[in-house]
Amino acid sequence: MAQRTSVRGVADVVALIDGLGAITGRARVIWFLVFGGLFLDAYSNAALSAGLGPMTTQMSLSSTQISILTATAPALAIVFNPVGGWLATRVGRVPPLLVAKVFAVAGALLAAFAGDFTTVWLGRVMVGIAYGIDFAVAMALLAEYTPAKLGGRLNLWQAVWYTATTSNLALALVFFHLDVGDDIWRWSVGSAAVVAAVLLVLQWLKLVESPAWLAGRGRLDDAVRGLDRIYGIKAQVGKPEGDGRAEAVAPAIGMRQAGLLFKGEYLPRTVLSSVISLAQSMQYFAVGWYLPVISLAIFGESFEKATIGSMVFNAFGIIGGLVSAYFGRRLGLRLSSAVGFAGVFVALIAMGLTFGRIPLAVAFLLPVVFILCHSAGPGANGKSIAALSYRSDVRALGTGVTGMVGSFGSVAGLYLFPQIKDALGLGHTFLALSVVPLLGLITCLVIKWDPTKAASPDESATAAAPTPDRAPAAP
Repeated sequence: MAQRTSVRGVADVVALIDGLGAITGRARVIWFLVFGGLFLDAYSNAALSAGLGPMTTQMSLSSTQISILTATAPALAIVFNPVGGWLATRVGRVPPLLVAKVFAVAGALLAAFAGDFTTVWLGRVMVGIAYGIDFAVAMALLAEYTPAKLGGRLNLWQAVWYTATTSNLALALVFFHLDVGDDIWRWSVGSAAVVAAVLLVLQWLKLVESPAWLAGRGRLDDAVRGLDRIYGIKAQVGKPEGDGRAEAVAPAIGMRQAGLLFKGEYLPRTVLSSVISLAQSMQYFAVGWYLPVISLAIFGESFEKATIGSMVFNAFGIIGGLVSAYFGRRLGLRLSSAVGFAGVFVALIAMGLTFGRIPLAVAFLLPVVFILCHSAGPGANGKSIAALSYRSDVRALGTGVTGMVGSFGSVAGLYLFPQIKDALGLGHTFLALSVVPLLGLITCLVIKWDPTKAASPDESATAAAPTPDRAPAAP
């Protein structure tokens, strides 16, 4: 019988996973189930976006109430991104994901059956809590499930996001043709509860705790069992030899240790991932989230035309999200983000200078360029680069903090876009927003870190530390 590989700590777990050439079998099912949570996050956002007009009419919402509803979920994510990261660091990756689904189900149902603004808002509060927790934890878990050579596949979350958005818009059209009237928003929002409930059951049955997290907590027996359950990797717990000992258990990382992300080698990584996350989030939620509004301006005042136009735009987001993994692998996450920001900058300038004065075909192509460049570059990389830049004991906290910064961008985009649009008009709004991708582009050119061009942070940390077999060099 072949001798089993010994597992003494996180580095051994990471090395075994990185040695895999593909994600197959149960590992693939688990991988896509984690992505399912990101699908839900996007679906819940799209549900509100697609039904905002009918909801406004039915409930006679003021502009202030609309702003509060649209900004609530990302505002809550500012708090619950780092909370999710902290929970994932302390209790594991899987429990917070399940808790997030419970909040998502409750929030969607509460909003769907609401009779007044306050109840809808409370539902969005719960959805915001779910969104904040899920996104921070899911990206960290995906990074730990994925072999290093396949790290670019984390960018597929962007294709998942646009697929979810398009799915909800398509469902809204179905409800529209069923003649449900202004209640269409209730059906759209309520369908998110069904998606969340299905995911809750499947994740509870199928997800396996991250072997890297288990090893980092000293639970090597559980880590070995996890490797077998997920990948079919047969390993054994390493035993001390002579005076040697197994890899020391990593110290517990909590919110007090968040300062680690802004020190030493982590500082430029945190700055880069945070700026990319902030800029991509702000430009998306300022422009991409309001595609139905832009569609109305381009295609005419019709719910059906605006929804179909928005679906077409989002279809290009799916294409961009799918190719983002290729560009991330070939160019690296940093350079592909820089190229994407440059494309978005040019698209916004062109949209601002020509809006309302060019043929319909050209007016249609410019938002397409925006979506393609966004989704193929910084849109995808804003989450992936953080998940791949930190070692496992601080990864969830790092993705949580980066997600928190990105949520500031979401809130700013959702709030500023209608304000600037009302004050300056749509064309000048695009010009004003062009400063956002420009800032992202400059940051990507100045900071040179790229996780796809460097060794695994876990393996690097172990290589730099003294081991039983390698004493530190004499002074």
